[in-house]
Amino acid sequence: MALVAAHWPAMLAAAEHAHQAVQSKTPGKFEVLAPEQARNVEAIASQIIPTDDQPGAREAGVVFFIDRALKTFAKDSLATYQKGLQGVNQLAGEMYPGVKSFADASAEQQEKVLTEFAGEPKPQGRSRRFIQGADDFFQTIWLHTVFGFLVDPEAGGNRDYAGWKAIRRDPAHSFAPPFGFYDKDYPGWQAAAVETEKK
Repeated sequence: MALVAAHWPAMLAAAEHAHQAVQSKTPGKFEVLAPEQARNVEAIASQIIPTDDQPGAREAGVVFFIDRALKTFAKDSLATYQKGLQGVNQLAGEMYPGVKSFADASAEQQEKVLTEFAGEPKPQGRSRRFIQGADDFFQTIWLHTVFGFLVDPEAGGNRDYAGWKAIRRDPAHSFAPPFGFYDKDYPGWQAAAVETEKK
């Protein structure tokens, strides 16, 4: 929570950037990520929060949030991203010869590459292959993906409340009285009518 509090203004700015980029009719410009890096970041984020019957990371513009984050509050993570993307692309090519980058793999192949890359337990006692910086990269992009998906949409966050709809959070921020007894010290409070007549 301290991380969120310390970087909240920059996170909101990143969210606003993502919101505008997703809504724009022309493709958004990336400030830090090269186009191929952005393709791979979006593909990874889309595996972390996939599109199903609800919008996922792609529709919420998470890649634009991450791009702005790498320019602002998460600029120290740029080297982690660069090494991590290189590693995940290399692993994709090793596991699936002919695949030039993670984003070029099929969704099923991408899932298997990330499972290997992130170090999920292997059957029959097989150990995962060691990839330098894999843990740091996966934890970092996972955190940034979740931030970009769930950050406050009112401040310019994910498109059409995609993240909040996915977790079933009511986008309404104002509620009308009568409120409960716990709100009695707030202006506008009025007790709910109580039936006093006996039948």
